[in-house]
Amino acid sequence: MPAEISNEEIRRAISNSIPIIIKTYKLSHDTELYIEKILGRFLSELGFEKLKNPLSYCLKELAVNAKKANTKRVYFMEKSLKIDSRDDYEEGMKNFKEDTLSNINYYLEKQKERGLYIKVVFRTKKRSFYISVHNNVEITKSEHMRIFDRIARARAYRSITDAFTTVMDVTEGAGLGIIILILMLKKIGLTEDSFEIDVSEGETISRIIVPFSEIHIEKIDLLTEAVVNEINSLPRFPDNILYLQKLTSDPDADFNEIAGRIQADPGLTAEILKMVNSPIYRVAKKIEKISSAIKLIGMRALRNILYSYGTQRILGEKYAMMKEMWDHALRVANYAYNIARNNGKKGDILDDVFIGGILHDLGKIVLSSLHPHVVDKIVKFCIEKGISTNVVEDITVGLNHAETGAKMAEKWNFPDQLIAAIRAHHEPSASPEQFKSVVYPVYLANFICSYEKEKVIFDQMDPDVKRYFKLTSDEMFQELVVRLRNRFDVEEKEQKNSGKRR
Repeated sequence: MPAEISNEEIRRAISNSIPIIIKTYKLSHDTELYIEKILGRFLSELGFEKLKNPLSYCLKELAVNAKKANTKRVYFMEKSLKIDSRDDYEEGMKNFKEDTLSNINYYLEKQKERGLYIKVVFRTKKRSFYISVHNNVEITKSEHMRIFDRIARARAYRSITDAFTTVMDVTEGAGLGIIILILMLKKIGLTEDSFEIDVSEGETISRIIVPFSEIHIEKIDLLTEAVVNEINSLPRFPDNILYLQKLTSDPDADFNEIAGRIQADPGLTAEILKMVNSPIYRVAKKIEKISSAIKLIGMRALRNILYSYGTQRILGEKYAMMKEMWDHALRVANYAYNIARNNGKKGDILDDVFIGGILHDLGKIVLSSLHPHVVDKIVKFCIEKGISTNVVEDITVGLNHAETGAKMAEKWNFPDQLIAAIRAHHEPSASPEQFKSVVYPVYLANFICSYEKEKVIFDQMDPDVKRYFKLTSDEMFQELVVRLRNRFDVEEKEQKNSGKRR
């Protein structure tokens, strides 16, 4: 049996778009019941309790099909038959069912020995709930065609009863299960487009997509807007920061005026000098003049520092009170910067990645520091709008903090690449293509920090990010984690020693 997954882990998976993965080699009856239980918990958290029975049937059908596909591969190998040969396939299928059912434990052990697994994956993503079943043997073209044929045949039936009562071929190729699955999806208001089957990187993946209803989306959007409205009383960026942002965006601005404005703000001066003397810029000699610092980092990096510093000024005590979150942000920024640099990124991209890491949890910081009376108002709002108060049971993670942070960044006129880093740091594949060079390092850095705290495993990483950084195995990923952690520890030590010398 897989390790027990708590309700808290499921809530965290939903709010952070992290997949929950259940992996098995034999798919025992107890494992089937456990998978059904986890599905029920997801649906309950999402407010889809009424869909449990039909989706349980669909999930079981896909899992059993994956198990059968693995058994079929082992059986054909044992018989020295090629599964992609038409003649061999016909020969093998003559006795497949009888032979395997009479000696199923033998074939299940062989599957495990050969590492043939079944993975059930639950994930919320892009405003939909995804249920996927993976098995690590690729479906053949002929098998794929048979499935499409079954889907097409399902269109001929008006109901599940109609399909059951119609005289059908009872051979393996008839595929009544897939037909019933399609009809079951239609019964709950979904179309056949909600079912997908594909092959990717050695796996066959069967997937059911349950889009959140328009009402559900509307309620979540209303809740997010309600929170943003409640925190709209936060002041705009300080006037001196706004003016400096304007100056740094003007190619004709006077360099000395920029330096003078910065020097008039001791806090900003200290922040810039701290940044430029950090291990990130690797200066040979300590820089003490703002003019020298600006020349070294450039206007793009200076503007990014202004966003970070301005945010800290506005939130003030909130940042000071949340040392753990701030320490996490610094670690994510450091990891993201080094990930991007190790992948050949330079200049402006590195600056954006670092500040994106600093600010990625802006929404969580704001939400975590809401005054109790604001939380009470939000709960009351949920009741009035018919939104489950489970959504705000834990306000720091129960709400979409990434979206809230992005809305705050928009309010403060952050540049698009930083807004994207904040909004997509849990759903990187949803990011616009032009910002992925910033979003992906921030996502991976944040994921690694969660991995270090044993909140996630390698298999839960977004597959697009795995491909982007060519992380093809758990071993490669762990090597990256160790390198980043060691580098962070060295740079932190260097910074502390530098501080002592000052």
